[in-house]
Amino acid sequence: MLLGLALLWGASFMFIKVAVRELTPATLIMGRLGFAALTLAAVAPFAVGTRETLRHLRVNAGWLVLVALVNTAMPFWLLSWGETRIDSGLASIIQAAVPIFNAVIAFGFFREVRVTGARLAGVAIGFVGVAFLVSAQPSGKVLGALAVVGMAFCYGIGGLLAGKHLRAVPSHVVALASTGISTIVILPLGIAQAPHQVPGWKVVGSVLALGIPGTALAYLLFFGLIAGAGAAYASLVTYLIPPIALAYGAVFLGERFGVTAFGGLALILGGVALGTGVFAPSRLRRRLASET
Repeated sequence: MLLGLALLWGASFMFIKVAVRELTPATLIMGRLGFAALTLAAVAPFAVGTRETLRHLRVNAGWLVLVALVNTAMPFWLLSWGETRIDSGLASIIQAAVPIFNAVIAFGFFREVRVTGARLAGVAIGFVGVAFLVSAQPSGKVLGALAVVGMAFCYGIGGLLAGKHLRAVPSHVVALASTGISTIVILPLGIAQAPHQVPGWKVVGSVLALGIPGTALAYLLFFGLIAGAGAAYASLVTYLIPPIALAYGAVFLGERFGVTAFGGLALILGGVALGTGVFAPSRLRRRLASET
């Protein structure tokens, strides 16, 4: 399941790059999230129950709206806009810094999950990697790279908000609310910026792939991993996505990456490993034992 999830999310960067050739980021997100919301709307009642789903949506409406905006609508738009300017593989490398931003935000505002000691060194190393990648971009691509950095920052905030305020809400309901609310928010702009002619089959196929397997199915796999193998194991997908996305970009889009990209990837993943403690053997064994 972990490899399957990484393959799906790794491919998302490639499909976004193809789709933004003919669609604006708003129209792409409207289609992606719309298909995801419809898929999850068909699944959630069976997984949670219709009445229970509606109850959770009503009771937690405020936090669900906030998490949807911060954790889905904004980062999806930033990533799609960023990929109009930078390669899909580079975007996947920068997104690997999400745990770094998570740790920084937690240090400032979420005392119960903040990192200290040696982990702060990992956070610093990860930031060096991000800064190294952004500063190495030509002037025309810097804003695109910064947009993806903004996406990682949004995911950091959204993950912490969801963990603190929506912990008791079934994951299927959170996923449904996130995609459904974000679709409604982006709908007016997405329609206004829609092309006057039907896009080519590659673009249409990319939107479908992003919406159904890339978002709806990927959410279900991710939450299934957390429930089955534990959060520690599920978090390892962070390390698998960049090399997979780089491979997709090289094979299908003809993207090429030099020493700078791989150096930044090494710094970011090294910082994430140190900053989160994922690969500390004794700690990982304890976490896996307690969560399985």
